[in-house]
Amino acid sequence: MKNPKLQDLIIFEDNHLMVINKPPFISSLDEREGGDINILRLAKQYHNDAQICHRLDKETSGAMIIAKNPETYRFVSMQFEHREVKKVYHAIVDGTHVFNNLVVDLPILNVGKGNVTISRTEGKRAETQFNSLTYFKHYTLIEAQPVTGRMHQIRIHLATQKASIAGDDMYGGKPVFLSQIKRKYLLTKNDEEQPIMKRFALHSREVTFKIAENESRTFIADYPKDFGVLLKLLQKNDA
Repeated sequence: MKNPKLQDLIIFEDNHLMVINKPPFISSLDEREGGDINILRLAKQYHNDAQICHRLDKETSGAMIIAKNPETYRFVSMQFEHREVKKVYHAIVDGTHVFNNLVVDLPILNVGKGNVTISRTEGKRAETQFNSLTYFKHYTLIEAQPVTGRMHQIRIHLATQKASIAGDDMYGGKPVFLSQIKRKYLLTKNDEEQPIMKRFALHSREVTFKIAENESRTFIADYPKDFGVLLKLLQKNDA
């Protein structure tokens, strides 16, 4: 995959900030291993003073806010701190689940090395609200609204509901293969079937926040190709 240009990812831009649609498989910040391109580096090539206002997991795609100067970074960061930013994620989960304003309020403990666990004694408060959007035979498209912003919050909260995100092997999710959902799907003998999505199915769909003291806006990030393809195939073969 060749490195994207930041200008191709921009959903909105003014003199103070940008909202981009982050592609999957690109880290938000420098990883410990280094080397790889990341959103912060792309943003700084585009605008010297760029700073990322919040992170998305490497595999997660979607809406992301980038400030162009320290004042705006503080302005947006304070909104995150006071939980005034409304974030909406879409996820495709294993199984059929009827979530109607389901609130999962389970504390999350960061145990290091990119792992988290639920811990009622040592964890930090974490709250997510879930709603089911579309039902398939073996999967559900759901909407997640995290109130807090803990690491892997949506992923682990869904796993506690036995609704792991498709492809999220860290939290019990299984990849989706066309042969599982398509009747009479024939695989040639020597071919090893690849999953429809090569990552977990989580997308930051929209973000609502104040872009100025007296102006609040909502920005929607289109599904990336892999997420869109999976949804189309489920609509066609698993409805």
